[in-house]
Amino acid sequence: MTSSDDRLQHLVGTATAIFAERGFRATSMRDLSRASGMSLAGIYHYVRSKHELLFLIQDQCFTEVHAGAVAALEGVTDPEERVRAFIRHHLVFFTGHMDKMKVLSHEDDELEGTMRQQVRERKRAYVDLLWSLLHQVDHRPVNPVVAGYTLFGMMNWIYTWYNPAGTIRPEQLADDVARLFLYGYLPSTRPAVELAASPGG
Repeated sequence: MTSSDDRLQHLVGTATAIFAERGFRATSMRDLSRASGMSLAGIYHYVRSKHELLFLIQDQCFTEVHAGAVAALEGVTDPEERVRAFIRHHLVFFTGHMDKMKVLSHEDDELEGTMRQQVRERKRAYVDLLWSLLHQVDHRPVNPVVAGYTLFGMMNWIYTWYNPAGTIRPEQLADDVARLFLYGYLPSTRPAVELAASPGG
């Protein structure tokens, strides 16, 4: 027998897939009804609006990925390995939930009021976790805020090119991203070169 929570999660999963495919604004409640196999009355029994569905997707996702990252860091003491563990968890999680990654990346500004505030607080806690890890690393003179957002940029746009069924496994992807972020693409033996100032800079 299907429980009420199972039906809600089925609806949330359906909404995630459709929002990722069509976009939030282009999706109607009737679209969600057809795709989920639930009547409009049945949908409104669980949520009051399409915006509430988007909120549930984002709130649940940030809660889950943050809790998973904290668990992945347990027992890891080396600062660089802690950054690696964070990257590995983030990429393994989202390569298994590509639709969620796309929705989180594209529909960030659709929520308003308390729903928007709660999601932003969840997101801030996750971002702050990464910044705390970066501050522990013996890093080059790069602002950790810049480094953190650059890393998220590297990780969060993989849905535009990464194929989970391809030859690059999620763990290999995570290791390569961690290596690029921590050490760069060029060999460490290459002489450092000072960048020339740009015209007018």
